Amino acid sequence: MKCFLIYANTYKDKDLAVTKRICGFLEQAGQRAAVVTSGDGGEETESFSESLAAGCCDQRERLLKEADCMIVLGGDGTVLQAAREIGERNIPIIGVNLGTLGYMTEIEPANLEEALGRLVAGEYEQECRMMLEGRVCFFDGGVQEDWALNDIVLSRSGSLQIIRFDIYVNGQFLNSYNADGMIVTTPTGSTGYNLSAGGPLVEPRARLMMLTPICPHSLHQRSIILSPEDVIDIQIPECRRGGVQTVEVNFDGSHVIPLRTGDRIRVTRSEKVTEFIRLNRISFLDVLHRKMQA
Repeated sequence: MKCFLIYANTYKDKDLAVTKRICGFLEQAGQRAAVVTSGDGGEETESFSESLAAGCCDQRERLLKEADCMIVLGGDGTVLQAAREIGERNIPIIGVNLGTLGYMTEIEPANLEEALGRLVAGEYEQECRMMLEGRVCFFDGGVQEDWALNDIVLSRSGSLQIIRFDIYVNGQFLNSYNADGMIVTTPTGSTGYNLSAGGPLVEPRARLMMLTPICPHSLHQRSIILSPEDVIDIQIPECRRGGVQTVEVNFDGSHVIPLRTGDRIRVTRSEKVTEFIRLNRISFLDVLHRKMQA
């Protein structure tokens, strides 16, 4: 590797101390690096273009095109934000854990220099993660699309109320759920909101989709595991008393789209993928055990 993008969460990396360690190491190793910063809670303090504004547009575009790797400093939320920021450039990502559990991060700060040395030497593997695509179809005919690495979450908007969701799979009615929300997640996202909602943990290299209700008002409504080829339609019907329901759909905790009765979202496997760099050869179960003991 020769060119690195460093994506740092300034809330987690105070005074950019870890960022400076990485830059210093890479410079001594004869590598190029460009720094992108973001604030807490997914609020960016600089965009890609602004943070790479040291040179002309051609230079910035060349750096983006030539980047071999993105090093992300923060927690899982920062990794998701970085993945959205690079869009379709498909730059491999490796995370430095400055958060709490950090299921998607590979490097701990105590082993930073050793890990960077292996990265520069090419001693790593790449791992492809599936993504989701969500197509929102509004009652008035409008359409919006977005994608997610972790999950697409439908939750109530406004007052505390139970939401009714009508679920269809491949055009066939599955069930009506009465719940606080609904999560459609990838294997990568199984350790996120899905885990908090009582959904199953899945090996992140798997290819499948999961439906997990949030606080379902039934003893019999549990997570459902579906094939990556399945097509999931979630419709927002009227509430039980015939009133209008207001819901919002959230893509990886970032992009929010408001929905109401008559709207629906179709979720499918995306053609996009996210590439992660793996330095460690330990299994997902080993990682899971270590994180749960933290």
